[in-house]
Amino acid sequence: MGNLETLLYEERSGVAIVTLNRPEVHNAFNQKMQEELHDVWRSLRTNDDVRVVILTGAGEKAFCTGIDRTESIEQGYLARTRTTSTAGRVSTPFMYNDPGSDLNPKQNDLWKPVVAAVNGMACGGALYMLGEADIIIAAEHATFFDPHVSYGMVAGFESTHLLQKLPLGETLRVALLGANERMSATRAHQLGLVSEVAPADELMERALWVADAIAAAPVLAVQGTLKAIWMANELSRSAALAQISSLISLGTQFENIRQGQETYKSERPPWRLR
Repeated sequence: MGNLETLLYEERSGVAIVTLNRPEVHNAFNQKMQEELHDVWRSLRTNDDVRVVILTGAGEKAFCTGIDRTESIEQGYLARTRTTSTAGRVSTPFMYNDPGSDLNPKQNDLWKPVVAAVNGMACGGALYMLGEADIIIAAEHATFFDPHVSYGMVAGFESTHLLQKLPLGETLRVALLGANERMSATRAHQLGLVSEVAPADELMERALWVADAIAAAPVLAVQGTLKAIWMANELSRSAALAQISSLISLGTQFENIRQGQETYKSERPPWRLR
């Protein structure tokens, strides 16, 4: 990955912690952060020491507030590619560089669970990443919103990702009310966007507990399950069921089953009540 300028990266016992590290701009992503996230996601595909990833933001004010507007869209920010820094829009409206191709783990073919620890505001382009997170844990002061329409922009990609987590009516409300309303962590938990709400000083402890528990399970079983659930979420029920047996065959190994049976008979994994 080389030297990171906009991210912090740490590994510990099967878990990688990736921190968006631009707190001076509420962890808004610029072109450099996009490129570094792309490189991190791609490198983690071949890093067998890492089984689970925690994604969070530096500081206590924001997880991420989307695109860094100081890198003006009018200067062609969204039209840039990873191979050139030349500013300028593409010549027709039919070519668009989706930031999600850099920002998002699954768009980079990373099928290791991602736990998002939301430590403040999460808005706009932050919804790209949250839409592809597998488990979202939020601090009590976290808020969620999408200001695109308030600033004359279509909330397209963000709403599509958010729709994987929220009902249609709630997604419409977030998108159409723009900067006029923010969803609290409590409301996000009620709707299923967030699976757990924690005091700010316990956020990373909770996220690490979840990540460590998942990392302790056999890798193929975890990744096969992850793939199966996301596939089933996107396909029809019958189309998903037709493919599940292949994923089970690929991800279920006799040795893992044997070890699991021994664990079941002797000392079962510790658990907690949520």
